[in-house]
Amino acid sequence: MSLETARRQWRRLPVTVRDLPLGLLFLVASFLPGLRGHGTQVGDLPTRPFDALAVVALGLECLPLAVRRRWPLVCLALVSCGFALDQLRGYHSAAGSTLPLVLISAGSHLERHRRTAVAALCVAYVPLAIGLSLRGSGGETPEEFVTFFLVLALAWGAGAWLRSTRLTEAERRERIAARTRAAERNRIARELHDVVTHHVTAMVVQAEAARYLTAAPERLDRSLAAVSDTGRRAITDLRHLLDLLNPDHGTGADTGPADGAESRSPAVGRVLTLVEQTRRAGQPVDFSERGTPAESTGSADLVAYRVVQEALTNALKYAHGSRTSVQVRHGEREITVEVSTDGSGSRSAAATVVGGGRGLAGLRERVHVLGGDFSAGHGTDGGFTVRARIPGSPS
Repeated sequence: MSLETARRQWRRLPVTVRDLPLGLLFLVASFLPGLRGHGTQVGDLPTRPFDALAVVALGLECLPLAVRRRWPLVCLALVSCGFALDQLRGYHSAAGSTLPLVLISAGSHLERHRRTAVAALCVAYVPLAIGLSLRGSGGETPEEFVTFFLVLALAWGAGAWLRSTRLTEAERRERIAARTRAAERNRIARELHDVVTHHVTAMVVQAEAARYLTAAPERLDRSLAAVSDTGRRAITDLRHLLDLLNPDHGTGADTGPADGAESRSPAVGRVLTLVEQTRRAGQPVDFSERGTPAESTGSADLVAYRVVQEALTNALKYAHGSRTSVQVRHGEREITVEVSTDGSGSRSAAATVVGGGRGLAGLRERVHVLGGDFSAGHGTDGGFTVRARIPGSPS
C-alpha cells in the first residue's frame, strides 16, 4: 500500500476516530514513570501519587480529545473539569497539557456560543485560582496565576486566528468559484449567441425570400432546401456545444455533422461553409484565403471562425443584399480576418426578428483575451468593416 493510498484511507475515517489517538497518547504518557508528577502545575500544591480520582481526572483530560472537532464545547467543558480536578488534587500529570490544546481547537472549530464559552471559562478560572491559593502554602503569587491565565487566553486567540484564516480562505475560494461560474455562463452565452443567431438569421432570411417564390417552384424548392440544411447545421452545432458542456464528452462516439465534416470545433477551414450558407440566403459574398493554416493555433482558429460568423450574420440582418467581402490571412503566428460590406443593400426584415447587440462586444472580448486587436465600424461609403488580428498560441 502506497503512502498516498494510506493517507486517503485515513481521511475517510470519521473525525472522532482520527482524533482519538492523540488523547490516548496523552493518557499513556501520563502513566510513564518519568513524566508522572512533572506535568502542568498551577499553584504550589505538593505532588501526590495517583489514586482512583487520578484515573477520573486523566480520563476527563484525555479521552474527550476524540470529539474536540465534532463537539468542541463538550470537549472543552470536560477537559476543563479534568484539569481543575488534576490541579486541586495535586496530581500535576502530563495530561494537564491538553487544556491549551483544547482551547486552540475550540477557538478554531467552535461555531456557536463562543462568547458564552469564553465568559464561562474566565469566571471558572477565578474560583480555581482561589482554591489553589487556599490549599497551597502561599508561595504562589497572583502574578503567576495571571500569567497562566494569559497563556490560556493566547491559546484561545491562536485558535480564533486559525478560524478567521480558514473562513477568509473559504470566502476567497467562494469568490473565485463565483467568478469562474460567471465567466463560464458568459462563455456559454457567447457560444449560444454565435451558434444560434447566425443560423436562425439565415433561416429567417431564406424563409422571407421563399414567400415571394411561389410562382417559381424550382427556386422555391431550393430556398426551402436551404432552410432545412441551415436548420440541420444549427442542430449539429448546438449538439456539439452541448457535448462540450457535458463532463462525459469524449468518452463515447461523436456524432458527425450533417454535411460530412468531422465533429470538431469550428475552424477557419470551415469558413467557406459559412460563406456558402450566407450566399444561399441571398447575400453576395466574395471570399479569399491566403497563407497556410498553422498546425496548432490554440483558440485562434475558433475565434477567427466566430468573427466571420458574427460579421456575416450582421450583414444578413442589417445590410441584406450588400456586396460582402471576407478575407482570411494566415501568418506564422497569427490569423487576420476582415469582413466588409459596401452598404449598397437594404436592411433585412431579419433585423426586426433576431436582435442582439452583444455579438461584437463578445468578439472584442474574445480577441483581446488572446492578445489581439479588434475593430468594427462604418466606412465613408456607408459600409461596415470588421477587422481582427488574432495571435495563435505559442508552440
